[in-house]
Amino acid sequence: MEKFDAIVVGAGHAGCEAALALARMGNKTLLLTLSLDAVAFLACNPSIGGTAKGQLATEVDALGGQMGIIADKTALQIRMLNRGKGPAVQSLRAQTDKVEYHNLMKHTIENTPNLFLRQGEAISITENGEEKIVKTAVGIEYRARAVVFATGVYLKSNIIIGDYIKDVGPNGFMNAKQLSDSLKKLGIKLLRFKTGTPARLNSRSIDFTKLEVQYGEDNIQTFSFMTDEKVNNKAVCYLTYTNLDTHEIIKKNLDKAPVFSGLIKGVGPRYCPSIETKIVRFADKERHQLFLEPEALSTNEMYLQGFSTSMPVEVQEDMIHSLKGLEHAEIMRDSYAIEYDCIEPTQLLPTLALKGHKGLYFAGQINGTSGYEEAAAQGIIAGINASLYLAGREELVLKRSDAYIGVLIDDIVTKGTAEPYRMMTSRAEYRLYLRQDNADLRLTQIGRDVGLVDNARYERFLDKKEKLAKCEQMLKTKIVIDKNIVALFNENSESVPRENMSAKDMLKRSNIDIFKLNEVTHLFDEFDYEILNEINIMTKYEGYLKQQSEEIEKFKKYEKIVIPEDFDYFKYHGLRLEAAEKLNTIRPQTLGQASRVSGVSPADIAVLGVLIKKEAGK
Repeated sequence: MEKFDAIVVGAGHAGCEAALALARMGNKTLLLTLSLDAVAFLACNPSIGGTAKGQLATEVDALGGQMGIIADKTALQIRMLNRGKGPAVQSLRAQTDKVEYHNLMKHTIENTPNLFLRQGEAISITENGEEKIVKTAVGIEYRARAVVFATGVYLKSNIIIGDYIKDVGPNGFMNAKQLSDSLKKLGIKLLRFKTGTPARLNSRSIDFTKLEVQYGEDNIQTFSFMTDEKVNNKAVCYLTYTNLDTHEIIKKNLDKAPVFSGLIKGVGPRYCPSIETKIVRFADKERHQLFLEPEALSTNEMYLQGFSTSMPVEVQEDMIHSLKGLEHAEIMRDSYAIEYDCIEPTQLLPTLALKGHKGLYFAGQINGTSGYEEAAAQGIIAGINASLYLAGREELVLKRSDAYIGVLIDDIVTKGTAEPYRMMTSRAEYRLYLRQDNADLRLTQIGRDVGLVDNARYERFLDKKEKLAKCEQMLKTKIVIDKNIVALFNENSESVPRENMSAKDMLKRSNIDIFKLNEVTHLFDEFDYEILNEINIMTKYEGYLKQQSEEIEKFKKYEKIVIPEDFDYFKYHGLRLEAAEKLNTIRPQTLGQASRVSGVSPADIAVLGVLIKKEAGK
């Protein structure tokens, strides 16, 4: 029997971040995984980032995490989504080399002091006072004061293709067959969710001349603030569409689709449905967009994004061969659906600790979320808080105004989720403030304060702040309206100023940005893209950012009103019974969190605010 400070069960994206955070904060940590071959495995799309997910990845990095560093090193293509829209909804996305991503993350874990990687199946968790005991299938027992469960989609998972069901995890990896029952014995309520992944095709069998090419972008932000070199785009992606023939094949075979036949019992993601669900739900659409993306440089496998299905293999082939450019495509891996157990996340505190069980944390898809980035975001918070718990320090709770991570965790622990939860920019009230370019400015000091951000990262953070302050000061410089400035304004359809004006005022013009201005004035030559981009956004959206800051201050007033742990919601007649029942179940920590509980009205919050003050007065 071996003792550790902490044990992390599961080495997916949540488990890796949790284990690295714990070890880097000085804790002897065991990372227990079903298979060493599945460490940080990209079981679905080999990509990092995407809408709102890019923000999560940069926030993980800003706190001192690893995902962004590995994503930059293994990127095959990088680009900014929603480029035509404002910075509040732009999100970074990279197609990554899935083989190298796994290799580099595993190498990082293997070479991190205090961290011990071990293959084995956890089958039970028991508590002996503060000590937790994790037992494996081969009879080994590990003891620790803190345990983080990050088991992903492996709990009693089944892969489903047509009427074929196999008792395995993603990609055919072994699953965890007994741990669900042990969690139930702790009083944890489990849910049954479903997700899926598309087929992989052999690139040599695809007619790329019939497909639209999608190129990456140069000279844009990377995921990690520690990355010095810009990502070199090594590959391209392609675009194709479903058509009426595809839709007809699907409609004729709906009786064979497990999602409609009743064979699949788990709840699937509304925002990432199977292609058969799309055809039924959006019957008026004549086509759906699909992406062909490389899995790695070392393989011919291409990922058909947007074409998730659990249809029988012969139907899958007909569906794929109906697509333009894929008439003769060879399927290398069949598409499948996967069902799995996860927990009802309202059983967790905003620290991701299990209510009523000190030292037990849950992170990632076991909490009912979907996506690598959502998992990593929860993983780093669970790891940080497990470490703070071990040190007897106050645990970290990120607010909705602090980070997308705060929005994500607050949503699942306060409202719960009836389907696999995915992050979206629309979920964040303060998304103009919570951008990916300023994630370090928002979170690196927090990461430093908890003890995760190292000296190299912190020095880089301080250097950036210093450069931003200097660049901001230089915006006050008066610029002479000479022939070059006149040409700049005319070329960008802006009225020429009648007198000299500051660089800041020039940037307030809709069609003039700091990059165009610098080409003419060379005023900002000493600053790199990262600084100029930050200053450009801060200047152009100054009024909106000020307004959002004021809204955040109002929001924080409710967040500062703490609800006593033992507050009796049924003691007072002022609260409606429904509100009292909901609040008693969730046990919100602040009045702000209480206001977001489903079924609790503004009137209930007003009453609750008065009652809290009355209790405090006593």
